Amino acid sequence: MAKAIHSMIRVLDEARSVDFYTRAFGLTIAQRLPFDGFTLVYLRNPEADFEVELTINHDRTEPYVLGDGYGHIAFVVDDLDAEHARFTQTGLNPQPVKEFFHEGELLAKFFFVTDPDGYKIEVLQKHGRYR
Repeated sequence: MAKAIHSMIRVLDEARSVDFYTRAFGLTIAQRLPFDGFTLVYLRNPEADFEVELTINHDRTEPYVLGDGYGHIAFVVDDLDAEHARFTQTGLNPQPVKEFFHEGELLAKFFFVTDPDGYKIEVLQKHGRYR
């Protein structure tokens, strides 16, 4: 059986990205691997084995073009309204909370936030299939 273990994104500024993911989701550095020309930083929290892998190309000075193919990564939380308030208070600029219904039933309650490199991140209330 396959198991998802990480999602990799390319970032321009390691410190800025680590700060964002730490403040937003409580992710901390599990491992940092410097190489010639690039560094890999694996972020995680005690809630899950899944990691966000940051790739920092040392010679990169221009922001990455995300294109129109990237969707988002998602995190689930116990209290969405409290997290939205915390994001707002810490200056992370979340979008408004939304509810998404399917056939009259609440499928998801969520908001999006954008990381320093423009990646969209969905934050969902723990509910139904989102556990």
